[in-house]
Amino acid sequence: MNTINVSPVSTSPAPRTWHRFILIRIVLGILAVTLPVVLTMFLAQHFVPEPLRGYWPQLLAALLCVAGYWLYMHRVERRAMDAFSGERAARELGAGTLLGGGLFLAVMGVLAATGAYQMTGNNGWGAVLAPITGMILVALFEEILFRGILFRNLERTLGSWVALPVSALLFGLAHLPNANAGLIAIGATIVAGLCFSAAYMVTRRLWLVVGMHFAWNTMSDAIFSMTTSGHSAKGFLQGRISGPEWLSGGAYGVEASLVTLLLFSLVSVALLVWAHRRGQFLSQGAGEERQGA
Repeated sequence: MNTINVSPVSTSPAPRTWHRFILIRIVLGILAVTLPVVLTMFLAQHFVPEPLRGYWPQLLAALLCVAGYWLYMHRVERRAMDAFSGERAARELGAGTLLGGGLFLAVMGVLAATGAYQMTGNNGWGAVLAPITGMILVALFEEILFRGILFRNLERTLGSWVALPVSALLFGLAHLPNANAGLIAIGATIVAGLCFSAAYMVTRRLWLVVGMHFAWNTMSDAIFSMTTSGHSAKGFLQGRISGPEWLSGGAYGVEASLVTLLLFSLVSVALLVWAHRRGQFLSQGAGEERQGA
């Protein structure tokens, strides 16, 4: 497949010289989106009584995370925050939600068909709301961090073919400290990172991939009460997972299932082909020219 050069389209002024260094841009971006989240959750946990916390700390942290990204784009890269442009936002967010939710249901369907999953009851719809607010924060934070900052900066400097595996590997390694993270779990997370980057490339916006990430985590945590990336969950349904770990995912959750790894691989290939057909692959340095860096 041919890799294209993208002609310059940005009319924004060129950033100052130090902004040309990719590591500086990435570090400043990480700080801009991470500090508001960490500070908000710390203050809420230590200075707000538990009965008054409710669901607002996660939602406030998510809002401040987006605000930090906006500040980074305007002050460091000195360009518009196109990743969250309003054009087709609802359509792309909805499509991502359907795709992410469908992926999880496909995994659970295979597990149920093989006897590895049995539904045993439910906890009522009241158990859904609390996990959802947390999943909004996780989806926005991780996608801004790994796709909006890390992958995009790697791609604009090194090209798509280098940025894809490097950012996916870093996404997988970031989950290594999670409880019970084994080889298949990290492998599936790496492939999920590749899949999410491909989804970003298709539209060059974050709505599609945020919807995918949010729906996957919400189905796992808030709906099926499945351990998610090593974190225990209590949502609407109650169920029992059994069978070999390579199939069920074991204590890490279904994200460590070989079924998840295979399905994410198939979707990754489909999204990459779609992105390539839309001319969204960048060659080395093409992103720098396009973005005036």
